[in-house]
Amino acid sequence: MDRGSEESRKGRRIALLIAGVGVFWILITAIGSEYGWSQRTRALFDLAALAGFGAALWMTYQLWRARQTDKD
Repeated sequence: MDRGSEESRKGRRIALLIAGVGVFWILITAIGSEYGWSQRTRALFDLAALAGFGAALWMTYQLWRARQTDKD
């Protein structure tokens, strides 16, 4: 497999993760507000979303480092 297409595939996966976590976070916030969930329950889902965004950031960093290594 071509190295560029492998990196492109990883980039698309990261983009989908970011979009998915964002949609999840918005939906769960709306649902929690609609059903009157406690702040503690909402905070749990906020932390889960934060973990998802953190994982996406870590994956982006790894992809960036791989591209920097290939550059030389």
